[in-house]
Amino acid sequence: MATPSGVHALVRRSHEERVLRVLRQNGAQSRNEIASRVGLSRTTVSEITSDLLVRGAIKVVDTDAVERVGSGRPAERLALDPGSGQYMGIDFGHRRVNVVVADAAHDVIASGTSRYDESAQWPERLQTALALIDRLSADTGVHYGALQAIGIGVPGWGDHSRADGVAELFAERFHAAVIVDNNVRFAGLAEALHAQSDSVRDLIYLRLSDGVGGGLVVGGQLARGHKGFAGELGHVTVVPGGAQCRCGKRGCVETVASVPAILGRCRELGVPVETLDDLKAAVEIAHPVVDQVLRDAGAAVGQVLGTAAMTLNPSEIVLGGDIVKIAPTLLQQVKATITYELSWLTDAAPVVRPALLSDDGGALGAIAALFHESPLLAGYEANVTTDGGRQWP
Repeated sequence: MATPSGVHALVRRSHEERVLRVLRQNGAQSRNEIASRVGLSRTTVSEITSDLLVRGAIKVVDTDAVERVGSGRPAERLALDPGSGQYMGIDFGHRRVNVVVADAAHDVIASGTSRYDESAQWPERLQTALALIDRLSADTGVHYGALQAIGIGVPGWGDHSRADGVAELFAERFHAAVIVDNNVRFAGLAEALHAQSDSVRDLIYLRLSDGVGGGLVVGGQLARGHKGFAGELGHVTVVPGGAQCRCGKRGCVETVASVPAILGRCRELGVPVETLDDLKAAVEIAHPVVDQVLRDAGAAVGQVLGTAAMTLNPSEIVLGGDIVKIAPTLLQQVKATITYELSWLTDAAPVVRPALLSDDGGALGAIAALFHESPLLAGYEANVTTDGGRQWP
């Protein structure tokens, strides 16, 4: 049962959202106009707008002196501050962190990426993220005084102690509510929300990047599973007795189809590729060895996704990661393998497509999770930390 202070925080939060929505939809408004549109008293609107002004969410743009008829003090007109970061999405990958900042209109106003070594420990990764956030503010003029909430995606399999630590650090630093979950699951949410069809109820998302991870939309809802492991298809064994995986097993999809695995296999076969740019150059000249490595990786991914598709019967399967864009052979082989695996279900074969979003999909999905505006999030729970005053419904 919510405490009185918690109820008050939720009511206040609802009122703030209504005021911000009016300004988002109608542009600059006086306090009287806002009160009329949201159905709140002038006193309540004054309290809310005063707080929003102090936090930098809105600003005074002019007065109604030109339009005003009769005597009396001109009324200030308020508008959203375009430089105010209201929501922040952070995606910690194995080798990089992506940050996206959205304003009160839910438009992205700043984004960036910083890299670190895969061996970097969490203190270094967190400092890299904080430095990136500061740099984005300096470069773009975006400020975080009105930050409402932060969504953070982390890799791994439900390490609650790490999630708690990350959440507490950002909540204390920015005095905002924080939600933490698997970064690839957030990316899957973003893809489902940006799907070409507005009726996607069952979708499998798999991202091939520094690691391989997935997310599931089942029955119209983002799925976490019993302990938060739903969608971890990157750790399904495809090569018994194969290469050692980070998870401790051998021959997982990640050992065959992650970017480091594909680059490493190319080098083992004599093709000196160190980066995705090197791989792209080899793909452009149709290097036969690189082509075969990509087909092998695609076949492994397709086999696992085909099995998953027989289990979930999704309408769409989405493959994400920069390597999917630069290596079309990989996606083609995934499609071909899935087609074979489901050849006896021709009328139920899913659409297999590349991700619509770039590698910042996890950060965008984290912001989407903050909004809680999609039925995809019904019944969805994630690790949440607040600053003690605000609560994110």
